[in-house]
Amino acid sequence: MTDQIMKHCTLCPRNCGVDRTKNTGVCGQTDRVRIARADLHMWEEPCLGGEGGSGTVFFSGCSLKCCFCQNYEITAMNKGFEISVRELADTFLYLQHKGAQNIDLVSPTHFVPQIVDALDMIGDELRIPVVYNCGGYESTSTLKMLGDRVKIFLPDLKYFDSAISREYSGASDYFTVAMAAIREMVNIAGKPEFDETGLMKSGVIVRHLVLPNHRHDSIRLMQELGKAFGKDELLVSIMSQFVPVHKAFEHQKLSRRTSTFEYKSVVDEVCRQGFDGFFQQRSSASEEFIPAFYDKKYF
Repeated sequence: MTDQIMKHCTLCPRNCGVDRTKNTGVCGQTDRVRIARADLHMWEEPCLGGEGGSGTVFFSGCSLKCCFCQNYEITAMNKGFEISVRELADTFLYLQHKGAQNIDLVSPTHFVPQIVDALDMIGDELRIPVVYNCGGYESTSTLKMLGDRVKIFLPDLKYFDSAISREYSGASDYFTVAMAAIREMVNIAGKPEFDETGLMKSGVIVRHLVLPNHRHDSIRLMQELGKAFGKDELLVSIMSQFVPVHKAFEHQKLSRRTSTFEYKSVVDEVCRQGFDGFFQQRSSASEEFIPAFYDKKYF
């Protein structure tokens, strides 16, 4: 099944149709799983990380390739190392053994069939929930492949305006695609549920990174989210961690950090819409919080 999918890949909305058993797709990846980091990560939302942290697996490559991506070393520059599907499964168990509260799959879209195979290999040995942590630019057909293996979805919702999404991510259809994907995630995961300690068991948290000079687009996004979803269907996490990196300086509007006024304007709109969620400390806007990535297996 995985081989058939890889020979004409349409896992992401780019629908490039490349034979990834022989070449690389728009994502920059072949059919061989490639990751750049697998470790405990302490900076996810409190209901995810808890005291033990999330067991994050950062996959190399990305179909979106935002010009301001903080993980550009792996999304655009292909940093990372190849592992087998069996090794991926063992990595999940290794993170669980280290005390991870969940398995946090970062930029997993282009490796969904292999992830499904890895999760099926270990079955009930994995006793913690799996988090699908993505840029929001997802095909509903790919999300359906996950079945009930993923309990928590952590998508970005980046842009409303198609001109902005085209300029920064080369995806003029971003908003339409992302909203359909989030609806499918809610259908799969259901309303947010938590255990007795406050850790998330299932549900959707929509993340939005407030960009400098784009607060009006962010506010419109929150308004559209309010129209499309019930207040109990999902949580919203507003991030303030924007730092100009990678190709951000090629765009004048992205050449500075987000201001407190801009960030607060979006937070206020989330409150007006009635969503529960999370608001990030302003001190998070620092390159110090970008994790180290590796090009050789180190664990």
